[in-house]
Amino acid sequence: MAVEATNYPITVLCRCMKVSKSGYYYWKTTPQSLRCRQNDKILFKILQSFKQSRRTYGSPRIYHDLKAQGIKVGLNKVARLMSQNNIYAHFSICHKKAKIPRNNVNFTNNILNREFSAATPNSKWVSDTTFVHTKQGWLYLATVIDLYSRRVVGWSMNQNNNTKLIIDALSMAIKNKPKQQKVLLHSDQGSTYRAYEYLKLFKANNITQSMSRKGECHDNAVAESFFNTLKTELINQKIYQTRKQASSAIFERPLHK
Repeated sequence: MAVEATNYPITVLCRCMKVSKSGYYYWKTTPQSLRCRQNDKILFKILQSFKQSRRTYGSPRIYHDLKAQGIKVGLNKVARLMSQNNIYAHFSICHKKAKIPRNNVNFTNNILNREFSAATPNSKWVSDTTFVHTKQGWLYLATVIDLYSRRVVGWSMNQNNNTKLIIDALSMAIKNKPKQQKVLLHSDQGSTYRAYEYLKLFKANNITQSMSRKGECHDNAVAESFFNTLKTELINQKIYQTRKQASSAIFERPLHK
């Protein structure tokens, strides 16, 4: 992209661009090759996709985005142009673990204790929530997995990560077991998993609550592993335009570990 230099002294331009006068004149007078012009066009599209993703897309997802637009370019070329121009996905900042006040209610011990096997169906469940990025906004997915079959026996999707999301997932799972059968349900310490309306389902359906220790994601390794597989094999392979498109793709996939 050419720089409009007619209104500025050459010395000022060179100082701003941090180049020598000879280097500036070489750049100004040397014609750009066809390949350079093509790369500039692709780079412009990469930057557009990168900004639209709020700087969260890496080369694989930008490649799929360009492909969806009908732009013929290889994944390796996208990765190379991004690297050459210092375009990198911005990940979440790791914050210090929050201290949990002693007067917080509805915390329970880790009764499951990483015993991820079960002798009978619907005797041990694990639950967790994840998010899916779409161009319309976030889509949240909550699941309940039976540790006996490693199948998702309850799930729910919503644009809000709230108590209703996990209540709907648990309510579906409850329909898959006899009402009097006892089951241990493990989750993390999220506020939604400690909500009064959610815990009412435990008392009415013979469910015992178990929670991961603070900051110990391995205490809920089966749920974490399921979401990792789902994102690797399905979610990260495509750019979703709407929440409905994302939910349809997830719904069509057999939800099992």
